[in-house]
Amino acid sequence: MSKFQSKISGSAVYIIAEVGVNHNGSLDRALQCVDQAFLCGADAVKFQTFNSKKLVTRHAQKAEYQAENTGDYGSQLEMLQQLELSYSDFIKIKQYCDKKEIDFLSTPFDEESADFLNSIQVNAFKISSGDMNNHPFLQKVDQYGRPIILSTGMADLNEIRESLEVITKSDVSLLHCTSDYPAPVEDVNLHAIHTMASEFKKVIGYSDHTTGIEVSIAAVAVGARIIEKHFTLDRSLPGPDHKASLEPDEFSALVKAIRKVEQSMGDGVKRCMPSEQTTRSVARKSLVAGRSMKVGEQMQEHDLVIKRPGTGIPPKYYFDFVGRTLVRDVEQDQLLSREDFE
Repeated sequence: MSKFQSKISGSAVYIIAEVGVNHNGSLDRALQCVDQAFLCGADAVKFQTFNSKKLVTRHAQKAEYQAENTGDYGSQLEMLQQLELSYSDFIKIKQYCDKKEIDFLSTPFDEESADFLNSIQVNAFKISSGDMNNHPFLQKVDQYGRPIILSTGMADLNEIRESLEVITKSDVSLLHCTSDYPAPVEDVNLHAIHTMASEFKKVIGYSDHTTGIEVSIAAVAVGARIIEKHFTLDRSLPGPDHKASLEPDEFSALVKAIRKVEQSMGDGVKRCMPSEQTTRSVARKSLVAGRSMKVGEQMQEHDLVIKRPGTGIPPKYYFDFVGRTLVRDVEQDQLLSREDFE
């Protein structure tokens, strides 16, 4: 198991700030995103590495959400060319991430970009939902032997199974995902996280395209070990993904909430916790003498009452003491002890 795989398999949820193309083609803005993601407490910052002309044809139209968010219905190629960073930019971003001690991740969208990311020793490859069934591409990335985080939006279990069958050299983690921007909460289907964990015995995470932070928090509560969430410096910036992204203060709130949730999950052993001990002695009840009684008297049902505190004989033993004979005097309202009886 790789060092990275050990990290995402650890006790802490692995949180990815998905910058994607929210740098709008600016290296300076990309570096600012790294700074802010680090301050928010993210474990990793993720980008998208692509050559526009290798990714889409000149005839490909924008997705509906892209057209809505960019205000026109031009081609994908024209949009992506404005959002493309150079390989030299990514070298600088990777070096900056290393300096900040935050993991650098990126999604390659073509084989040339995958080769480049491997050459700069990307911590892991994130494969988008759009390529999760692109078996030739998966086999290409698998040859590097680096960890792969595979998003599974738009896929069913059989498609995921087929994709995993062609990845033979790399550790794989899976992200449940709903590929709409923003994704409607009624289509999120978080219970699929359980299904995927049971079916594939892999680390399962969640790539969140809903608005707000609630669904990511819920995903952690149902078992997600990786959370990926879109991140932007300013949601009002032009571009296809800003509107479905969190700003720094919101992302920081997400990280804090996730850390609280994972603390609350515990080990699953049902028991009285240390913080409950005092409350237990005050709130529970004990067997108490209903009247003053003398040595030799037999305790009848009407002589036994149940009252707080819970520091005496627990009431579950009530019927064990009915008919028992006292070996010493007791006062009314006195907590009874086992030593009071023969």
